[in-house]
Amino acid sequence: MRLQGKISEWNDARGFGFVQPNGGGERCFVHIRAFSARDRRPVLGDVITYDVQTDAQGRRNAVAVRFALGRDGGRNTLASITATPGGKDRLPRKFVAVVFLIGLAAAAAWREWPLWVPILYVAMSGLTYLWYWHDKSAAQYKRGRTPEKHLHILALLCGWPGALLAQSLLRHKNRKAPFQRVFWLTVVINVTVLAWLLHEGLLPG
Repeated sequence: MRLQGKISEWNDARGFGFVQPNGGGERCFVHIRAFSARDRRPVLGDVITYDVQTDAQGRRNAVAVRFALGRDGGRNTLASITATPGGKDRLPRKFVAVVFLIGLAAAAAWREWPLWVPILYVAMSGLTYLWYWHDKSAAQYKRGRTPEKHLHILALLCGWPGALLAQSLLRHKNRKAPFQRVFWLTVVINVTVLAWLLHEGLLPG
């Protein structure tokens, strides 16, 4: 019989933790490799369903792990809004990123905005995409991870279109609600500052 419980301890850098079954009972060790879905990393407080296996040392391990509900019971989380129950992303991240970059290039060509603006966004987007790829690779092969604040700084410094592409194509950081809240704040700040600079004519040509 499958059990349901909450992740009570989680070491994301090492990819393991413990799950406490609902209703009490002995907790189980759980490893990142035991999760059926790899579209997001577990976080402390996640509700999961799982089977139990006992290893040669008599330790209880959670296997065939699936995400059940979020820490708030699955209600009003950014992850539940932006993804379908099957894990498919609802947000058109690639579309938003590509349209924004094309729009900047067109504006630079037609309205004589500084050409370095779209070049900057493309360059920073490429750099940000590479950092997302590096972080996902590190997560898969248990190497040192990139701090999330570094990814947010890259997004804030004009790299957010590349972050959107990475979240869509690499399926990395696209389901972690706390990360997404901060990420979208960086997008709003960046676009707002850009619009103000362009409106005031403060960007050097």
